[in-house]
Amino acid sequence: MRPVDELRNQILSQLDMTRDVEDQEILNLIDDLVLKSGKDTPLTVREKDRLRRELFDSIRKLDILQELIDDDEVTEIMINGYKQIFVERGGIIQGYDRQFSTPEKLDDVIQQIVGRCNRVVNEQMPIVDARLENGARVNVVLKPVALDGPIISIRRFPDTPITMDDLITGGSITKEAADFLRNLVVSGYSIMIGGGTSSGKTTFLNALSCYIPASERVVTIEDNAELQIQNVANLVRLESRTANLEEHLEITMDDLIKTALRMRPNRIIVGEIRGMEAKSYITSLNLGHNGSMATAHANSAKEMISRLEMMVLMGMELPLPAIRRQIASGIEILIHLGRDNLGRRRVEEIAEVLGLEQEEVKIHVLYELQEDRLIQKNTLSHKHKLERAGL
Repeated sequence: MRPVDELRNQILSQLDMTRDVEDQEILNLIDDLVLKSGKDTPLTVREKDRLRRELFDSIRKLDILQELIDDDEVTEIMINGYKQIFVERGGIIQGYDRQFSTPEKLDDVIQQIVGRCNRVVNEQMPIVDARLENGARVNVVLKPVALDGPIISIRRFPDTPITMDDLITGGSITKEAADFLRNLVVSGYSIMIGGGTSSGKTTFLNALSCYIPASERVVTIEDNAELQIQNVANLVRLESRTANLEEHLEITMDDLIKTALRMRPNRIIVGEIRGMEAKSYITSLNLGHNGSMATAHANSAKEMISRLEMMVLMGMELPLPAIRRQIASGIEILIHLGRDNLGRRRVEEIAEVLGLEQEEVKIHVLYELQEDRLIQKNTLSHKHKLERAGL
């Protein structure tokens, strides 16, 4: 057993776990033990500070993960069993030089994470999505699905939401294109944001949402609450729930979209559409909820249409022409995001949905990434909402 684990056990043995223990009480016990251990093994001030933090994190927080979670430069944390951790900084993945002391300690951290957001994960239900208190997205996979031990993937979002100005400064989008999108959001165009994994869909949706007029009522629907809508006071946040073996029934994204329709929203914002909820969402767009927005995985703006068709079919068997009519009349703007070899997240395409042509959804590319710059290729065809808004 490592010395730090021995000290941790000593501290836990002195705590009265039948009552709420304040952080300061734990820190006082840690300080006393660190001073005593320093008499036997001399420690520098830096070593004492590190030992103090390591002990506190192992008792009160997420053990060795806490240092990474508190590091603003870390955007992704990947745990492959208790001995192997990788982190992403600046778009580059590298190994981390620390590991969990035992498999049991990693198990404790997993249960602490999922328990805080009322989720359950075990061998009977080995896959779960959860979140940290700071909004970071967490995915956990246990045995028997994960053959070499628990797998945790943590995607950390900035504590301060990234704005469109930040994206312009970082080269993700041009000011001209950002101003164009701002007018579309204000005017109430319905928008779908697509892209691959880690292309920045949620970040971009957050930035776009800042343009929603403050007077509107907005309902957000997510698997895990990650959106950070800033300027809307009349905001309703809904989160799906998985079933567990105790008493809770599953509440799906589809259930929440149907419920949101009864909440008198101006706009419905869906964090990510993954399955049969696509039908209810497309239906909501055709019921007058102008300006609604959502994200989904896709490799291009054009592919977004076929992805939506497939997901609607998961919810109900409808003739494909009918599905395409619903999509074409509900969705007006497609935004596709990508990530280059340097890890930079960029807007690669902005397109307009024109309608149906020979039973196919026709799109019109407005902006396209060419030679490392987002270039305007065409002007918007359907300008009625902009004109109505005086823009």
